[in-house]
Amino acid sequence: MKKIEEFETLKNEAYNYCGQFVAERLGRIQSQIKELETALTSETKSSAGDKHETGRAMIQLEREKLGQQLSELEKTQQLLSKVPKDRNSQMVGLGNLVVTDSFTYYVAISAGEYKNSTNSVYCISAATPIGKLVYGKAIGDTFQFNGKTSTILTIH
Repeated sequence: MKKIEEFETLKNEAYNYCGQFVAERLGRIQSQIKELETALTSETKSSAGDKHETGRAMIQLEREKLGQQLSELEKTQQLLSKVPKDRNSQMVGLGNLVVTDSFTYYVAISAGEYKNSTNSVYCISAATPIGKLVYGKAIGDTFQFNGKTSTILTIH
């Protein structure tokens, strides 16, 4: 069994991974928006007016889509900023590292799998199917996902 300090380190690493995930995604979206704005301003009026207008409309649609992604990502960033880093409780909630007999989860935002040299942690949101199943559960509780039953071994 791992020591409490090891769990706390792993939880901090998972939190930092989530922050890095958001920052990288934010950078990509902002870069794509800049590229589209450059394309939009450099688009020159050609003799084929319909082709020009169609190109501008396509660029504008793509920019709106990226704007929606940016808005969702900003909400995710706000949620992450509210995740308590020192949460230790008897019941699974936001900011907890949840160790089961099959996987380890960090309840914060959906950021995929964090791996270090010895551990693998799935960073999940409370709104995900697994997040909904574990939220509010205690040590020793079981839940079933995809036909497999898992037991919560520890909560940090």
